[in-house]
Order: sequence, then C-alpha cells, then structure tokens
Amino acid sequence: MRQRGFSLLEMLVAFAIMAMSLGMIYRVAAGSARNLSETAQAEHAVWLAESLLASRNSLLTQGWNEDGEADGFTWQVRSRPYVTVISAPQSVPLHEVRLAIRWNARSRPGTLDIVTLMPQRKPQPSELLR
Repeated sequence: MRQRGFSLLEMLVAFAIMAMSLGMIYRVAAGSARNLSETAQAEHAVWLAESLLASRNSLLTQGWNEDGEADGFTWQVRSRPYVTVISAPQSVPLHEVRLAIRWNARSRPGTLDIVTLMPQRKPQPSELLR
C-alpha cells in the first residue's frame, strides 16, 4: 500500500520557511512605517521653513536674527550682508539667510538647513527719524 500526504519532517521544514518569511515581512513593514514617520516629520520641517521664509519678503539693514520653537521643532535664522561684485548705486543690497530647523526623530535627530538670498529693504522715511 502506498501512503499519501506529507511526512512530519516535510511539515517542519515548510513551517520553518513560512516563519522566516513572515519574520522578514514584519521587519520590512516596521521599517516602512518608521520611514513614513520620519518622512512626515521632514515634510513638516519643510513647511515650517517655507512659512518662515514667506513671512518676510525683504530685510532691514540689521538683518534677521531670530530663534524659535514650534510643534517640537526648533529653528534658528541668521543673516549677514552678502557681498556682490556689482556695486552700482541702483543695485539692491542682499543678505545671505541661513535657516536651521532641528527636531527629534526616533532613530536619529532630524535636521534641515537652508541657505538663500533676500533683498535688503530701503528704510522708510519714518524709520530714518528713529
């Protein structure tokens, strides 16, 4: 008589392969969830940077030096005059603006550093009287 079905050894090997496969799938899924969380935090930092830079369209002569904190993000803005090769009287002076945003992520601290140029606003007559 011929026997049909699987032996105990074949069943154990199949369960071992299935357990290793499920373990790898769970690990990949957990890594994807962690990466998604870190990406969401980085996106929030970009929104904060865009908001801060959009709050000013020009700078005063003294520049822009400011620190702040919002929703677990700390930020720092520093500016300095940007030296250009054009020194015509009608040219607008520029400032180099450095914006640094920091936050705490699960696996490592998050950082976003942005450097841009902004024009210097000419003082209004009321500002000259102060």
